[in-house]
Amino acid sequence: MAKDLLRYDKMIESAMRGVVRQAISEAARHGLPGAHHFYISFRTDHPGTVVPDYLKSRYPQEMTIVLQYQFWGLDVEEESFSVTLSFNNVHERLTVPFQAVTVFADPTAKFTLPFQAVPAPAAAGQPAAEAKPEATDPPAAEESPAEGAKVVTLDAFRKK
Repeated sequence: MAKDLLRYDKMIESAMRGVVRQAISEAARHGLPGAHHFYISFRTDHPGTVVPDYLKSRYPQEMTIVLQYQFWGLDVEEESFSVTLSFNNVHERLTVPFQAVTVFADPTAKFTLPFQAVPAPAAAGQPAAEAKPEATDPPAAEESPAEGAKVVTLDAFRKK
C-alpha cells in the first residue's frame, strides 16, 4: 500500500493555527473589537515557550491566559506571539509558539478551536511521554469563561 502523502489532518491543523495567528494579529494591530476576548490554552513545556519560572512551576504542562482588558505589547511573529500580562500586579512577558496552543476561544463569538496536544520532547535517553490533556486552572487574576458559552466542534456539522 502506498504511503498516504496527502495528510489532510496536518493541512487542517495548519489552517486552524492560521486562524489563531490571524485573530491575534488583528488584535495586535487594531485592538479587540466590542466585547471580544480570547482564552488561549498552551503547553508550557513546549520548546520555545517562554514563561516565568514561578508560573511554569505552577503550570508545568498547560496554562490558560486571557487577552481582554489588561494586556500590553502584543507582538505576532510567523511561528509565535508574545504578550505582557499582569499576574498579581506584576507584569510578565510570555512567548507562545502557535504549535504550543491547545485551545483558542473567543467566548463572545462562541468560537472555539481545540488542537491536538503536542507531547513535550523526551529527555535524552528517555522514551517520549504520551501527551495527556491537563485540567487547566487559569491564573487567579483572570476571569472564567462566560456562563452559557458553548463549545462548537466540527462534529456538530458532520452528516451522520
